Amino acid sequence: MIQHLKVSNYALIQELEIEFPHGLTIITGETGAGKSILLGALGLIMGERADLKALYEPQRKCIVEATFYIGKYDLQPFFQMHELDYDEECIIRRELLPSGKSRAFVNDTPVNLQVLRTLTRALVDLHQQFDTLDIHQVSFQLRMIDALAGIQKQADQFRQHYQRWRDALHQLDQLKARKKHSEQTQELLQFQLDELRNAHFQEGEQTQLEEELRRLEHAEEIKKVLSAAFIALSEQEPSLLSQLAQINQAINHIRRYDSPTEAIYQRLESVRIELEDIATEVEKRAETIELDPQRAAVVKDRLDLLYRLQQKHQATTIGQLLDVAQQLETQLQSFEDLHEQISELEKEVTQTAQQLAQMAESLSQKRQATIPQFEAQVVALLQSLALPHARFKVALNRQAQLGPNGYDEVTFLFAANPGSRLLPIKDVASGGELARLTLVTKSLVASAIPLPTLIFDEIDTGISGDVALRMGTILRKLSNDHQVIVITHAPQVAAQADAHYFVYKKIQGQRTTTHIRRLDEAGRVEAIATMLSQNPPTPAAIENARELLQRARTS
Repeated sequence: MIQHLKVSNYALIQELEIEFPHGLTIITGETGAGKSILLGALGLIMGERADLKALYEPQRKCIVEATFYIGKYDLQPFFQMHELDYDEECIIRRELLPSGKSRAFVNDTPVNLQVLRTLTRALVDLHQQFDTLDIHQVSFQLRMIDALAGIQKQADQFRQHYQRWRDALHQLDQLKARKKHSEQTQELLQFQLDELRNAHFQEGEQTQLEEELRRLEHAEEIKKVLSAAFIALSEQEPSLLSQLAQINQAINHIRRYDSPTEAIYQRLESVRIELEDIATEVEKRAETIELDPQRAAVVKDRLDLLYRLQQKHQATTIGQLLDVAQQLETQLQSFEDLHEQISELEKEVTQTAQQLAQMAESLSQKRQATIPQFEAQVVALLQSLALPHARFKVALNRQAQLGPNGYDEVTFLFAANPGSRLLPIKDVASGGELARLTLVTKSLVASAIPLPTLIFDEIDTGISGDVALRMGTILRKLSNDHQVIVITHAPQVAAQADAHYFVYKKIQGQRTTTHIRRLDEAGRVEAIATMLSQNPPTPAAIENARELLQRARTS
């Protein structure tokens, strides 16, 4: 609810402050005194566009500041989303600078107009003639029916389940698209994995293959060299071994005469024995070397396969290729997991759809059961407010597909005159009719919906007497559950006030300013009497005013 409004340098207002209590606040005043200026100032708080013409003194900035109690509106998530300080007492300020720039603040934090509009829409419900009111909105119409049926929590739960179901459907579509897109990828990955698996490469195999291929490609040269070495060592005349044997035999003869020669003899004997062993090894190795073009071709093909796969997968070793194979297996397993996810999600979506269908049927039945009484109450109240031929119907249309509200789409239909077709209220209701229809419907759901502060501007236009009295009674009942602010010319409505403010003008020199004051009991009597007759009021009007006030207190 709005608690306090302060306006500075706006239109005809120099400085003005007003406190708004809970309940019904009535604002009256002479025509042209500036009642609509208050609504204009409040409009700035609600994010409406500012106009430099609104500055009372062009060289000073205009400030409109309102204090709201917001404890019951569950707005903490909104404040967190927009990084605003939350307090149950919220101060909203709008400034219009002489330069033409406009600034807005929520609890002293700057905000843009869209944030301001979103916030204040939850705090103030401003009803002016010919405005587009929220009763036009089918979502609000459905909300009314659900409130009357006592199924708001059930409907909210349905919407939450529905949204999760829609999210699951979206996720399922994404998974299926991913699956479709990945089928070719999966085939390619499987081919690459099979190619690596079928190669059966082992760690260290590359070195062995490369060494074997070098030997096979040079087998003839190796055999020739080894054979020549063996001949030189053992077979030719004289061979190295025979020459070494002769040398050692000669040294053996002289070693007894020269003891240091003994060491030379021993070393030459070791060399001779080593050469004999080498000659034997060379002979054996030469015998094992065979020319095998077929084996060379096999080794070459295997190495070609290895090099090709290494280049393909940007690897340099067999170990890296084995790592690639493991990665491919992991990727392919993820596709298997994808199949399982799709299967499980399809089951979940189907089960949720069945649950939603049952919930939607329950909602539809309860809405349908509520509508007849609501229609009758609306018509009765409209007729009491000088719309004797009014007809009102709630069309509950069943949709083929589930929506966020179940199977139902609600439309309020209205006809004010005999013979007129029932049509959606946005297409047929005039400003006055729409205002009364709004008042009537909201008064019926007031205790069930946490409506914001309700502001009605001259909804009593064109009515008087007993009809105005009944409208005042409806407003009074509505204010039992909500803060209601009414600008009115009807004394019967004004008499219902918990707080009565009077707007008036002062002329000082060449300037006119708007002021407002809260009326005491005597002031209320005089103001209502003036509305009933003239200024100054007649004694009969004063007595009538007292009677209206007394009746309002006892009703």
